[in-house]
Amino acid sequence: MTEAYLCEGRRSPIGRFGGALAQTRPDDLLAHVIKSTLADAPSLDPAAIDDVIMGCANQAGEDNRNVARMAALLAGLPDSVAGVTINRLCGSGLDAVAMAARAIKLNEADVILAGGVESMTRAPFVMPKADSAYSRKSEIFDTTMGWRFVNEDMQARFGIDSMPETAENIAKDFSISRADQDAYAYRSQLRAAAAIRSGRFAREITPISLPQRKSDPVVFDTDEHPRATPLDKLANLATPFRKNGSVTAGNSSGVNDGAAAVIIASEAALSKYELKPLARIAGTAVVGVEPRIMGIGPAPATQKLLTRLGLQISDVGVIELNEAFAAQALAVMRQLGLADDAEHVNPNGGAIALGHPLGMSGARLALTAAHEIKAHGHKLALCTMCIGVGQGIAMMLEQV
Repeated sequence: MTEAYLCEGRRSPIGRFGGALAQTRPDDLLAHVIKSTLADAPSLDPAAIDDVIMGCANQAGEDNRNVARMAALLAGLPDSVAGVTINRLCGSGLDAVAMAARAIKLNEADVILAGGVESMTRAPFVMPKADSAYSRKSEIFDTTMGWRFVNEDMQARFGIDSMPETAENIAKDFSISRADQDAYAYRSQLRAAAAIRSGRFAREITPISLPQRKSDPVVFDTDEHPRATPLDKLANLATPFRKNGSVTAGNSSGVNDGAAAVIIASEAALSKYELKPLARIAGTAVVGVEPRIMGIGPAPATQKLLTRLGLQISDVGVIELNEAFAAQALAVMRQLGLADDAEHVNPNGGAIALGHPLGMSGARLALTAAHEIKAHGHKLALCTMCIGVGQGIAMMLEQV
């Protein structure tokens, strides 16, 4: 079987909701990242790219009409290069990488651009059409995240808990205390701050020049979501999602904007186009879980993948676990037998600190993990995420 390798890749800095990237369209943002990724592979003929596979969770606004294809064209790729946008909600970017790897392993492609994009700031409001003639009924939904146009049978059978409510469910079901959640969030912030100070993310971030109305362009080159909130202030934050709850804005991931792209290539393509492999994609697994506790998804997904590959969690040197919420991250870690403060889990901080642009996050995890095992000599890295409506995804990378 042909092997699939994760090679050059770039990501944008992650923007806060309404922050630095608020005026940047998602198709333009993804196009910028694609151009930067290809600039790192000067011997790769863009016409040789077999497909562009990108994840995006919204697709209701400027990211409609197949944002992968639009961004590829905007980036200057030949119109002969195809593109497809996929949606596995929070897992979209990681699943895009997995789909690219499968195509290469099946000898259906040699080079694929994979990744994802999300502009949660620019997500539109939407409204349904009238359900009858002369109807004066009016509804409007915010597409930033969560449920809209709800199926009544779905609601009756499975509930339509918001993402924070699912975290509250996990905190209750798995006995995750508020203090433990806040301590976890604080560690994430400290690790991210240390990584940013050390320049750790410079090898994966591509700066973006942002036009200003009345001044020179501003170069955006650093994740802007991290915030230095002391533990005592975290403990005093409100719990708006449930009375006497434990989930707060401080121990949850952000609502963010960002894009990422990586080159996935066969072994033959590595030498033909002088590509630099960071890791081999060893395998991927997905599972379903109860929608009301969607955040536990990474635990069974990881267990499924480890069993398939004949590995133990102790074999893994680096784990990039998407921190949708501290409650779910802790529940997953405890299910997998990992310490709450395990140093190899999100060693450079996670989504609570860095942010979580839904369709982009999985590709960022893969890129960050690949760089981490390359830089520190670890053999294996695990990337794993929870997914709305009750799913989990896990991918194993191996150093080359």
